[in-house]
Amino acid sequence: MQKRIPAVLMRGGTSKGVFFHDRHLPRDQEVRDRVILAAYGSPDPNRRQIDGLGGAVSVTSKTAIISPSPDPAFDVVYNFGQVAIDRPMVEYKGNCGNISAAVGPFAVDEGLVRAVEPITRVRIKQLNTDKLIVAEVPVRDGGHDEEGDYAIDGVPGTGGRITLHFMDPAGSMTGRLLPTGHPRDEIEVPGLGRITVSFVDAANPVVFVRAETLGLKGTEIQEIDAGAALRAKLEAIRSQAAVILGLAETPEEATARSQAVPKIALVSPPRDYVDLGGRPIPSGQVDLVVRIMSMGTLHKAYAVTGAICTAGAAKIEGSVVNQVLREEAHDRVEIRLGHPGGRLTPGAVMSKKDGQFHYEKAIIGRTARRLMEGHVLVPARHFQT
Repeated sequence: MQKRIPAVLMRGGTSKGVFFHDRHLPRDQEVRDRVILAAYGSPDPNRRQIDGLGGAVSVTSKTAIISPSPDPAFDVVYNFGQVAIDRPMVEYKGNCGNISAAVGPFAVDEGLVRAVEPITRVRIKQLNTDKLIVAEVPVRDGGHDEEGDYAIDGVPGTGGRITLHFMDPAGSMTGRLLPTGHPRDEIEVPGLGRITVSFVDAANPVVFVRAETLGLKGTEIQEIDAGAALRAKLEAIRSQAAVILGLAETPEEATARSQAVPKIALVSPPRDYVDLGGRPIPSGQVDLVVRIMSMGTLHKAYAVTGAICTAGAAKIEGSVVNQVLREEAHDRVEIRLGHPGGRLTPGAVMSKKDGQFHYEKAIIGRTARRLMEGHVLVPARHFQT
């Protein structure tokens, strides 16, 4: 026998996931996670999620759990879960900025906020990071208007622009924009020796490394995607960073239990390259070149939370990101990031007082679309306590 759970499949930015109302899921957290894993077809040792709704890659194995906010300062509460593909784990550490883009449209279409044309502002309490996100959602005829001419690299076609304001995004998990107190640190990584990195925590914690540190130009795509030895080096740095940031006790624990955060990103100066679609990206159209890992694999575009963190880090003098940033971009709000799928342009409003940086807000445009609605079927045995 199977049980039916109301659910909506949504694309948010360059990610996709199943959206649930909190009230429709089991109260017991262990049972809830089992149900979500079963809905996605995880764990699957073959990494195909063939027996569920998961898409076999990290960007399509995400979930959002939504509820009305009891606090009048917010409209809805949004809990993000990264559903592991080959292990029985739903990770609630950190947030997904792309999935965040679909929360406002979901709230509008589900009647959780009053629809106001042409733009409805949805105040989102992001539960994982305890932060406010304000989504400006295009609305027509009482629902989310997904039609428009706004394009984002990594998604075919165009859609209605959803503008996200990530308010005071610093210290999402560590409590500080610069968790170590320094814009740049030298750390010891087993097998690699001492390397220079920057730890920045905004929207999600990220450890930044200059591509040249690993002998790369920074424009590589296939070399990272298919390079098992290179990915192992990146994971060695990331897992060591997790320990330094207090997100795991050991590197082994970080690899096993904290795959989503911290994220690791490679940065390099503006260079010409060809994106995954075969399109030339001239160096003059980007302010730096970036690559970010997602659950151990190369993100084929760029994580939105990573972009928010990168834009903020670019404005912090002395950081490895600031060091590779195009000179003319230092005084601009918007930072043009060159990623494997094309370009992404987050805006970062940063101030400095008494030598301390304050990340006031990040701004980014996304699109989203409701793909399917109805019920997901989960075998009844997964509901047993």
